[in-house]
Amino acid sequence: MSLRLRRIAVDGFRKFREPMAIEGLTDGLNIIIEPNETGKSTLLEALRAAFFVRHGTKNQLAQSFAPYGEAVGPEIQVSFEADGAPWTVTKRFLRGATIEVTGPQGKAQGEEAEARLHALLGSVRDTSQKGDAGTYGALGLLWVAQMDALAVTAPGQIVRDTVRSTLEAEVGSIMGGPAYKRVRTRIDEQFARYWSPTGQKRERQNEVRERVESAETAARDAADRLAGLEKTFAELEAARARLKVVQREIADDTDVQTRKDLVASLEVARAAAQILATRRAEHEAVSAKGRGLEDLSERHRTATEARDKASLALEHARAKRTALGEGLATAKQRLVDARAALESARTARQDARAALSAGEDRVRAARRKTGVAVARKRYAELVELERLQSEAKILAATLIPAKTMELLETNERAIAEARAAQSAGATRIALTGDTAGILIDGEAAGPGERTLTGRTHFRIGGAELIVIPAAGAASAEEALSSALKKQQSALADLDVADLAAARARNDAARDAASELRTIAARIEATTPADENIGLAAGAGALKLFIVELADEAVTGDGNLPDIAVLTTALESADTALARAEGAQDSALAALRRAEEEDAPLATAEAGAASDLANATGQITAIESRPEFPSLAENLARAREQTAKAAVKLEEATRDATAHDAGAIARKIDTVDARSRAAGDARTKLEMEIARFEGTIESEGGKGLADREASAREEAEAACAAVQRVTEEAETLKLLRETLDEARDETSAKFVGPVAKRAKRHIERLLPGCDLSFSEDLMLDAVVRGGISEGCGDLSRGTQEQLAVLTRIAFADMLLEQGRPVSLILDDPLVYADDARLDLMVEILSEAAERMQVILLTCRDRAFRHVQGNRISLAPLET
Repeated sequence: MSLRLRRIAVDGFRKFREPMAIEGLTDGLNIIIEPNETGKSTLLEALRAAFFVRHGTKNQLAQSFAPYGEAVGPEIQVSFEADGAPWTVTKRFLRGATIEVTGPQGKAQGEEAEARLHALLGSVRDTSQKGDAGTYGALGLLWVAQMDALAVTAPGQIVRDTVRSTLEAEVGSIMGGPAYKRVRTRIDEQFARYWSPTGQKRERQNEVRERVESAETAARDAADRLAGLEKTFAELEAARARLKVVQREIADDTDVQTRKDLVASLEVARAAAQILATRRAEHEAVSAKGRGLEDLSERHRTATEARDKASLALEHARAKRTALGEGLATAKQRLVDARAALESARTARQDARAALSAGEDRVRAARRKTGVAVARKRYAELVELERLQSEAKILAATLIPAKTMELLETNERAIAEARAAQSAGATRIALTGDTAGILIDGEAAGPGERTLTGRTHFRIGGAELIVIPAAGAASAEEALSSALKKQQSALADLDVADLAAARARNDAARDAASELRTIAARIEATTPADENIGLAAGAGALKLFIVELADEAVTGDGNLPDIAVLTTALESADTALARAEGAQDSALAALRRAEEEDAPLATAEAGAASDLANATGQITAIESRPEFPSLAENLARAREQTAKAAVKLEEATRDATAHDAGAIARKIDTVDARSRAAGDARTKLEMEIARFEGTIESEGGKGLADREASAREEAEAACAAVQRVTEEAETLKLLRETLDEARDETSAKFVGPVAKRAKRHIERLLPGCDLSFSEDLMLDAVVRGGISEGCGDLSRGTQEQLAVLTRIAFADMLLEQGRPVSLILDDPLVYADDARLDLMVEILSEAAERMQVILLTCRDRAFRHVQGNRISLAPLET
């Protein structure tokens, strides 16, 4: 069955802050052409909300229905026909949420009303936050929002199930139907106990595996405890054997005697070491005295050499600095002269720049004076043009609307028709000759013709003649009178004498409107921009300039300076300045070179003077010491004493080496450590024996062997359970995969009828093509000339056209099933060229013969020629 919308009214829904309604929707093609931002897409969203969004929801989608910044309850009312019966749904969201559905079964409200809508439209309850078109059923596919048709998409599950049930008789299979769903649901329930949706093991399989792991862990623990007990018996015997060995070692007194002998040797070694220390101190004292005397002699010799060398270096440096002194003085004088020349050049350049700046100011002032004069002249022209413009606007405003002129024309025709009717039904008389004494309705009559439209009395002498015209003459006279009054009233409202005057006024108003455009162009030409006076283009800018100019004194000098001469003078001054800067840089560089040559010589001179002073001071200090006069004799005697002390040190060293106190102490430590280790080992073995005996006493009576056997049997039973459950899981998995393969094979059978129905539409767009549909009934590819082209690889325009055509094909199949169908396209065919646009319009027009089609578009030119019911968005009158 076809669903036909008749009336749509919205209030407080997004951009429709005031009530708005669309009426007069017909069965066939309906076209709503409105500019952007007028609410076409909002209207489609309101339709979806009225039919599919639950009235009591407050999700994200419902919150978006309220106009921005307003706390109101959006309300939609839709009147429609389904299967020939009238229906009305009124739904309000958010504040005071309500729903009322009126149909053949009467009124319903609340959840019952929602249920009736779902049952009628084949939709299901939408629980998403932003709206799921897949739950809207057939209308979710066929009511296409803006941009949704730019790509070929698969129909929703509801539409696919409906199409499958339609085609079951053709393909001879029920796979995918209710029976398949019941079987598949039962298998999925069992499958979910063994496998996760991603194919991972879960529940039953995890349970038995956990049982195996627990049993194996218990078996291992029991076996480990039994093995540990047996190991404890063996370790106890080994510990007792080691304890006997340690006790025998402790009872042996060999180490005690050895330690006594080592202690006696240690005392002798310590005495030899004391003598060695004394001889070493004596040798060190004599050696230090000899080294001091040798150092003093060496320092005196080194200072004497340094004094001689520094004296020669100082004389050499002073000679070179004297030779460079004259060049350094010359370089300094050149730098002073260059700086003076540079200051003079800078002053000259500043004077030249000031003269040029003053000249430019005078030239700008002269240009401004000229520009101001021109601006004043243009302002006078502007004032006159604006006066003419104002008069033309007043005259153009007197234009009589076309409807009013049509009314005057209609009234004029009515008057002419009334006069004709009056003439046709009236009585005409003619008086000739002497008419003296003849009275007509009490008034003297003269010769001539008269038209009598009513009862008329003639008195001729003493007789009276009564003339009664036909009955229609009176009504004709009344109609003429009414038409004349109506026309006079209309002319009086317009303040014109007659229709000709109204036409003349309209002609004058039209001429004035045309003159307005001419005046506007003249005003634009009269108000150009002028950079010399800082004036922008436009009448407003010129007026503002003249107003601000009222307090400005515009001055100018008739004798203007030569800017070129002043510029040349500035350039010459710049050149002179550059040369002066170059000369200064050259003098500065020469001075730096002279200073660089003098700097190392001055450093060398200072260094040499410092070295000479240091050397002289050291020599004086050394020679002033009391031991210096007998330095040679003292040095020889110190060397002799050092040799004797070295001989005594050698003898003491040999004695100390023969008795090594450190080696003897280490041997004593070894004997002590061996004794302590034996005691520690005995204590540790005693503790281990006690621990082993305690473990055997506590674990021996717990029946560990029986526990180990029982745990091993439980592990074997758990492994058997794992094998059984694994076989069940694999069986269910195989059964599910087999059902999927059977369903896929059956789904392939549905593709043929779907492709056949879609091809009769698409072949008109792409002649000679074959279609390839996927399992979910989506157009997957188009085959042309043996080459398969995926829909995603086609142009955006072709994709959009295919999306519309496949929707029409599905709509036809849903009509065969008796489903409520209507087609709404929001801003369709935006990428279609002229030829394909005409073809698509032709196909949509043909589809409108089978179902209601509504086009929402902003492209007046593209759909201007299309025959259909044209409707405008209009606010409700209050």
